[in-house]
Amino acid sequence: MKDVLVVGAGPAGMMAAITAAENGARVTLLEKMQRFGRKMLITGKGRCNLTNAAPVPELIRQFKGNGAFLNSAFAAFDNEDAMRFFEQQGVPVKVERGGRVFPVSDKAADCVEAMLARLHELGVAVRTGEAVAAVLTREGRAAGVCTAAGEEIAADAVILAVGGASYPGTGSTGDGYEIARQLGHTVTRILPSLVPLETEEHWPRDVQGLSLRNVRVKLLVDGRERQEMFGEMMFTHFGVTGPIILSLSRTAAQVLADGAFVELEIDLKPALTPEKLAARILRDFEKYQRKQVKNALVDLLPHRLIPVLIDAAYLDGEKFVHQVTQEERHRLAEALKHLVLTVARTRPLAEAIVTAGGVCVKEIDPRTMESRLVPRLYFAGELVDVDAFTGGYNLQAAFSMGVAAGSYSVWNDD
Repeated sequence: MKDVLVVGAGPAGMMAAITAAENGARVTLLEKMQRFGRKMLITGKGRCNLTNAAPVPELIRQFKGNGAFLNSAFAAFDNEDAMRFFEQQGVPVKVERGGRVFPVSDKAADCVEAMLARLHELGVAVRTGEAVAAVLTREGRAAGVCTAAGEEIAADAVILAVGGASYPGTGSTGDGYEIARQLGHTVTRILPSLVPLETEEHWPRDVQGLSLRNVRVKLLVDGRERQEMFGEMMFTHFGVTGPIILSLSRTAAQVLADGAFVELEIDLKPALTPEKLAARILRDFEKYQRKQVKNALVDLLPHRLIPVLIDAAYLDGEKFVHQVTQEERHRLAEALKHLVLTVARTRPLAEAIVTAGGVCVKEIDPRTMESRLVPRLYFAGELVDVDAFTGGYNLQAAFSMGVAAGSYSVWNDD
């Protein structure tokens, strides 16, 4: 019977331990925190967005970082398998808007407890409060770990699933990168992903808490469009957040780190062509012709956003509508279609949902998750340089990589 040591009890680590035990290994799971699955507990705003029901090719397309690396892992354990796993563990699931999959109970704790129950059922030895300082090698192969307390634990295979560097309060403090470097692995640049953005302009704080639905946002890099998203966003005391902002943030983080000038261009009326918007403004102004401009935009905009658009269009809000010129109406239309914010920086990595960057995928066998440099060492989860948009994709990647690592750590006879 093989001894498999799994380091990190997040979704990837727990799934790796379960899979290795199901394949007949004697498994020990080490977690430096006092509680398992802490990051999983906060996913999906505490509801746990387990996976996404989209076809696998669509899942792959949602990964901005190295999605093709996951082809083999997804072929072996896909979203259908993930949903079936939780159903079999007594956690029924449901599919919501955008293909997002949640437990019917809307409780992330149910998912974590189901995985813990399976670990105990399989006899996996679980040890909390056990930080790992290094992976031990013998004749160039992984042979166990040395804990932060100095204890050496031998094993036939080691699976590193210690997470990235986001949400350090959950245990993801980036220590896995140093362990990987000690073993000769390359760690690509670490950046926040799925993270809010801070703006140079201060007006977002005046409208903080305001959500906008069905808007289109373009990410401009040095004046050129780099990426575009449609959906929901929200203003905050520091800038902007919300689903489409989080999806744009990975690219923003990369280009900001390279010193680029980054802007967000918001189309508040994407359903209207410029011609239709001009007609709509004229119609509203005819309706409110006896009012001041600041009181004539109530049908077009949320109340708190009206002063922002008036300033962006260089209009006098006190001016009466019947005095507004055609040129001024044109400026208003332009502001509605092209409201620009300057991105100063992302929020800190500690606030990111996901870490972009990690152990270089060229140094990992995508079929087995085994290190190409150190035999019998496996990687899984956010530690690997793979990340996706929000929507359940990152958890699916963690599960699939965990299954691959857990399986091959037992089957490998090298």
